[in-house]
Amino acid sequence: MTDVLLEVRGLHRSFGGVKALAGCTLDVIEGKINGLIGPNGSGKTTMFNIITGYERCDEGDVLYRGSSIRNRTPEAIFALGIGRTFQLTRIFGRLSVLDNMLVATQRNEVWLRSMLRPTGSASERAHAMELLDFVGLARLSGELAGSLSYGQRKLLELAYVLVADPQLILLDEPAGGVNPSLINQLSGKIAELNQQGTTFLVIEHNMEFVMGLCHAVTVMSYGCVIAAGTPEVVRADPKVLDAYLGGTEEDEDES
Repeated sequence: MTDVLLEVRGLHRSFGGVKALAGCTLDVIEGKINGLIGPNGSGKTTMFNIITGYERCDEGDVLYRGSSIRNRTPEAIFALGIGRTFQLTRIFGRLSVLDNMLVATQRNEVWLRSMLRPTGSASERAHAMELLDFVGLARLSGELAGSLSYGQRKLLELAYVLVADPQLILLDEPAGGVNPSLINQLSGKIAELNQQGTTFLVIEHNMEFVMGLCHAVTVMSYGCVIAAGTPEVVRADPKVLDAYLGGTEEDEDES
């Protein structure tokens, strides 16, 4: 029997007269890498923002392990074991790579206190270095985060999220703007974490990345889910070919 970790049920969200989500429903299967694809403007990032508390829905519900998390704060959702990255990385460019990680270890503290105590305890520093080593950034721990390449920033953001040992990680375009060698590295780390039990929901425009990495794929178009299944099933679905795979994939403005 397949266990569903996260359930999205009938989500609606409008911005003025524009309906970003129109009754979206999807299941995130526990222990799997789940993909979320669709044309730009189809509502994928809006769904991510609602799941993680950065936006509120108008109707519908989000269930995590069977309990509603609808309209909770990002901090409350993070504390449940749900982490996320963003389409545009959110790191502290003027802090070192290691200090970015140490700020992450103190996310449950008062924000000002965490910024005033970036040195961390010995155990926090050791854990941070372990995670940086895992993503291949340990050698750059003393460099300013702002000096990293875009792909390295993506890896740092993943390491940042891993500090809290989340059970579910939402990745918003992890391969976007990343060179092929780092895409392979990132893909390998996601697969390794998944083998260790972490569940993923991944937004991505890179079809090779999605189809080669994900166990299940959900497709959105115009705020609705139009298909779901294995990569092979989704790839052959005429609705998907018409709405996404047969259209223009390279418009990078909005997900």
